[in-house]
Amino acid sequence: MKNKESKNKNTEYKILALDIDGTLTNSQKRITKKVKASINNLYKRNIPVLLVSGRPTEGILPVAEEINLIENGGYILSFNGGKIIKADTGEVVYSKSIPNELIKDICEFAKKNNLEILTYKDGKIITTNPKDKYVEIEARINRLETIKIEDMEASAPDSPDKFLMVGEPEILEKKVVEMQEKFKGKLNIFRSEPYFMEIVPTGIDKAQSLKVLLNSLSLTRKQLVACGDGRNDVTMIDYAGMGVAMENACDEVKRVANFVTASNDDEGVCLAIDKFF
Repeated sequence: MKNKESKNKNTEYKILALDIDGTLTNSQKRITKKVKASINNLYKRNIPVLLVSGRPTEGILPVAEEINLIENGGYILSFNGGKIIKADTGEVVYSKSIPNELIKDICEFAKKNNLEILTYKDGKIITTNPKDKYVEIEARINRLETIKIEDMEASAPDSPDKFLMVGEPEILEKKVVEMQEKFKGKLNIFRSEPYFMEIVPTGIDKAQSLKVLLNSLSLTRKQLVACGDGRNDVTMIDYAGMGVAMENACDEVKRVANFVTASNDDEGVCLAIDKFF
């Protein structure tokens, strides 16, 4: 773990970015009263809060409502930062999508390798196998209805925000490397969970989108505190002036973090807020 905390000890932190799953929520996917209270105290001090997640926008909105983000003017960075919206108005601040000409090759890779693939359309998940156990996890996390389709290539929306391939961890570990080689320079591909392979537009990750948003708010990375736990949080934690890893974070996140807080089951977000704000 990098120890950069001392370098930033005199910084006045002015904005907080939170991953959702494994960070804001506990193992039961719930946000405790104590965590909600800590976040609401930030609103009273006019500290903006950002929800930064691989979830689709529709999967983040219920969380935003639960922590009173919408009425307090925070921001939602969905699809790993592929889309940024202002929570109170729904105004799209930034958006980047997958080119239509890549859809066929993405779908063919999934078919060839017997991987289930899903995407999002009209606020719902579409997939050829809604009963796949990992598809069911994605639907449950986001509280979204799953629609069965016959062919992903024919049913995918124009310029999709992201695709998600799901499968056994030991299989995805190899296939993510193949996908990265096949679509190098065309797509950003990584695992957010051992059983989830994220496929998003090139140049999209949490750090890149935070940079766009901070510039629009006339804030700097040094003023940003970011909390996360998963592989898709590595760039965000490394980018932030104060990158906070949850105790339950993967090793990759802990290695780039400035500070390791308590776990998501021990309300580590509260500890980070108390310490840095």
